[in-house]
Amino acid sequence: MKYIKTIVILLVMTMAGSVACMAQNKVTKVDFNHVKEVIENPNSVYYYPKLLQSFESNDTTMSIEAYRNLYYGYTFQEDYDPFRESVYSNKVEQLYYKQPHSRAECDSIDKYAALVLKDNIFDLNQMQYYIFVLKEKKKHTRVAIRQFRLNRIVAAIMSSGKGTKDEPWVVIAPEHEYNIVNLLGYVATDHQDLGGGIEYIAVQPREGKSTQGFYFDVKRMMEVAAMKFPDM
Repeated sequence: MKYIKTIVILLVMTMAGSVACMAQNKVTKVDFNHVKEVIENPNSVYYYPKLLQSFESNDTTMSIEAYRNLYYGYTFQEDYDPFRESVYSNKVEQLYYKQPHSRAECDSIDKYAALVLKDNIFDLNQMQYYIFVLKEKKKHTRVAIRQFRLNRIVAAIMSSGKGTKDEPWVVIAPEHEYNIVNLLGYVATDHQDLGGGIEYIAVQPREGKSTQGFYFDVKRMMEVAAMKFPDM
């Protein structure tokens, strides 16, 4: 099967370490006009229904570019809501933070996290809860698949910039800012709206690191929110 070659690698990677490596990769600015063009073209390899089908069929041959178009192309889908939250999200979080977990509780997290991700494939918090409970249940193949998905989405986001003022990371949901900060191993201490669709998250200092915070580009997210929710 397509995912077999990735299982060993994914199971030994720590997320913080892998994210740190992603941050060093080549940056390609996000051109939303180009994204819209390719995801709406039935003849394109990045036609959105094709990308979604590959994603949902656990295709681990999907490239970072495919994930970039899947992630940023989601903003052009009818059901895209940058502030979307499933009715099951709180239920999963409550169960997750109640430790240790019984078998029944693990089954419940498995069930409800899957329902949340069916409603919002880019809920990175729920992805991590789901991976956690699959590890608890020793479902190693499913862990590898879900970890691959998460790694690729994070890599797609981090390929959009460097988290600096001149090259901010482009995100399509507010919580993704905190997800990236946390996955890098930092703790957020403050959030600032700098105007012009740029936001800044200050972080606690880390030993041996000079990083004080990271910059995020939320222009597309806010543009869509303004169109869909003009009264906000």
